[in-house]
Amino acid sequence: GASLQVGAMFRCSARCCEDSAASMQQVQRCIERCHAPLAQAQAIVTAELEQFQDRLSRCTLHCNDKAKDALEAGGTEARVRGQLDACLATCGDDHLRLVPAMAKKMKDSLAALQQ
Repeated sequence: GASLQVGAMFRCSARCCEDSAASMQQVQRCIERCHAPLAQAQAIVTAELEQFQDRLSRCTLHCNDKAKDALEAGGTEARVRGQLDACLATCGDDHLRLVPAMAKKMKDSLAALQQ
């Protein structure tokens, strides 16, 4: 898991510092190599979550547009609010269903990093 990766990163970084013959620059480069897998892992997770958030955001904007159109077409506020609530609830439900697939995708991508 993630804690395993963090531990490996610290052990790797510590080994970089043990080489007394290495220059500061070599030690620095060695440490950067140790941090790379964790940085990649964070980038994978961040990208997936941002994509998920964007999709949810687009869905809620779509609901807001529909509500605005319905109000402009003469719908009563109570009725439009009910439709908006239902639309937003659907967005939530649809996106909750995407979570397991998103989690699997992240897990697979992270596993591929450790190969």
